Order: sequence, then C-alpha cells, then structure tokens
Amino acid sequence: MDRFLMLTERRKSEILSFLPSDSEVARLADYFQNFSDFTRLKIISCLSLCDMCVGDISTLLGINQTTVSHQLKILKDQGLVNYRRDGKILLYTLIERSVNDVMMYAVEYL
Repeated sequence: MDRFLMLTERRKSEILSFLPSDSEVARLADYFQNFSDFTRLKIISCLSLCDMCVGDISTLLGINQTTVSHQLKILKDQGLVNYRRDGKILLYTLIERSVNDVMMYAVEYL
C-alpha cells in the first residue's frame, strides 16, 4: 500500500530524489560510527590539535599502544587519518580538518 496522508506524488518524487542511496547511507553510518566510539573520539580530538605518534597518543590518553594502533587503523581505513614517516616514527594526522569541525559543532550543540 503506497498511500501517503499528506504528501503529493510530486513532493514524494522531490524528496526521493534528495535522499542518499543505500551505499551512501552505509558510508555515512560508518563515518559517524567513529564519533560514537569513545577511544576513536579521543584520538580524533588529539589529532585535531597536532600530528602525533602512537606512543604519544597512548601516553596522553592512558591507553595501551596496541589499542591506539588498532583504532588508528580503523580511522585510516575510514579515510579520516593518514600518517607520514619521520625516521622510525609514524606521525598520524587528520586528513580532513572538517572532521574536527563536525566534532566541534557537536560539542557546541551539547
């Protein structure tokens, strides 16, 4: 039954044309999942201030290096962070500063 109470067919078509596709919704869900994970959110907060290595993030947040590395891999796979080598050390950085903007907007909202 495709019967709407208030929407006209034209309005229904307009709305459907603006809705994201299922694959876009899945990518959005993955993206925002990073903001719902306590550890990833803290790592994003750190990296929004400056580039850091795993050891510094681990020490700063009081989290073991294995956990930090695992969470950084997830953030890297999501395209949120990248790294560069400085001798033997990998320095992680936020790829998009807009990630910090999203987080700061949420903080202001709270």
